[in-house]
Amino acid sequence: MESLRLVSLVVFCVSLFLLGEKWYSEQTARTPAAATQSGSPIDSVPGDVPAATTSNPGEDKALGASPVGGSVVPASALATTTEVVRLETDLMQVEISLLGGDVRKTVLLKHGDTLDPSKPFVLLETGGEHTYVAQTGLLGAGMPNHKTQYSGTVREAKLQDGQDEVSIELRSPPTDAGVVLTKRYTVRRGEYVIRTTQVVSGLAPTAPAPSAYYQLVRDEKSPVGGSRWVPTYTGIAVYTHADKYQKVGFSDVAKGKATHSKSADDGWIGVVQHYFVSAWFPPPGEKREFFTRSLDGGLFAAGLITSAKLKDGQWEVDVPLYVGPQEQKNLEALAEGLQLTVDYGWLTVIATPLFWLLSNIHTWVVQNWGVTIILLTILIKGLFFPLSAASYKSMAKMRVMAPKLQKLKEIHGDDRQKLHQAMMELYKTEKINPLGGCLPIVIQIPVFISLYWVLLGSVEMRQAPFALWIKDLSSPDPFYILPVLMGISMIIQSRLNPEPPDPIQAKVMKIMPVAFSIFFFFFPAGLVLYWLVNNILSIGQQWYITRQLEQSGLGAQKR
Repeated sequence: MESLRLVSLVVFCVSLFLLGEKWYSEQTARTPAAATQSGSPIDSVPGDVPAATTSNPGEDKALGASPVGGSVVPASALATTTEVVRLETDLMQVEISLLGGDVRKTVLLKHGDTLDPSKPFVLLETGGEHTYVAQTGLLGAGMPNHKTQYSGTVREAKLQDGQDEVSIELRSPPTDAGVVLTKRYTVRRGEYVIRTTQVVSGLAPTAPAPSAYYQLVRDEKSPVGGSRWVPTYTGIAVYTHADKYQKVGFSDVAKGKATHSKSADDGWIGVVQHYFVSAWFPPPGEKREFFTRSLDGGLFAAGLITSAKLKDGQWEVDVPLYVGPQEQKNLEALAEGLQLTVDYGWLTVIATPLFWLLSNIHTWVVQNWGVTIILLTILIKGLFFPLSAASYKSMAKMRVMAPKLQKLKEIHGDDRQKLHQAMMELYKTEKINPLGGCLPIVIQIPVFISLYWVLLGSVEMRQAPFALWIKDLSSPDPFYILPVLMGISMIIQSRLNPEPPDPIQAKVMKIMPVAFSIFFFFFPAGLVLYWLVNNILSIGQQWYITRQLEQSGLGAQKR
């Protein structure tokens, strides 16, 4: 009975949430804006975003030091618009286009594709039905940007044994003012960070500091493999120490509600999707301006503008780009607030320690996330044992009062007011709180919902096997065995309680296990596993507590 009540309350809360999400998506549905500029929308230069605090470097023609990077291959050698250079480490492959120096593809080697786990997961990509790229360049008329054709010294750089990092440089042709932009991309072993450095040659040290932009361009499509039953956020996210973590939906950007720029001395901006995130995060203390824009063709840009600094006689700006999974421990070490992209909503205060406990059990006790969920369920059940005991005791007392309540119904018939008064007098005389069995259950609901978001949002659960047919705890049971077992456990638990005197209520209690089993067909296997173990433990607890009550004399009183 406890499990049935708890599931009922949880399903009600989750249903309200899902209906709200559905209503919001329908209200914010829109048709992509018609193109207003010629050419591909991916080639739009962010010239309409607010300028940085420095003056326009494109107006100065001062000469500076020699270009960085030594000799380069002439542009004609690697000048086709489809040609790319590649970086490869132990964790990722990165493809960078010579047209614009865009990061146009990132392959995460340790994470399987959503639809075909035998293939690695691709986060950034372009060409086809999905567009998601990282772009950089300089602001100002005639300055090199992500439309410029670059040349490179090598076609591929692969991390070798004994190496800690790999790097590739691209170089722009000189502008009319003699400015050359060198883009350097560096990836270190064991990291999902692409250190993106822009070095400006041809500007005198006395010239105004050049302004550089770093942006992510993406369409609004949700990742493949998502569920309508468990919607997750796909959109822009911004963080500053002052304003904390904020979501900026694509629909808000499209409507012009979030196109303003914001200056700060810290923080990051990125694009979030289920399990993965990409974000630009300059070092703390450097001024930056965040911006979001709606581009042609249904694309959106999120980025920042910052100023270059003099280094060895040349202007240089370095902004790292994280492109990878939402691994909270690693994200927290990179930038303040970056771990908040794993969004637990208003229950973060409960969900965060739950995930900490879950991850520590997995690290120190057992290297299987399914077994970890079982152990966590046992711990949570033990923590709430006093509340469960109070609930079962209250339910046992109500069972004792069942014959007396039935007699009151026969006496007062359809006079509900007198029946209610008589029942209250009976509860008062017998010192019974009719809500005593519900209150402990209500207290547990935030824990359940928090655990729901932990299991749903943790990339560690993605494609994590448990045993036998469960190959992915983040996906529904492919054979629906766990939901069926959970339904059977609910039936067993309901039969431990006497049948309700109300015929309609009795029928509802019989239908509920079947209905909830079907409902849980669409939930992640990890969450259903939690509920199954929780039900089994509840059956054991209910049997134990009822037996103790009967031994203490309640059973004799009942007879």
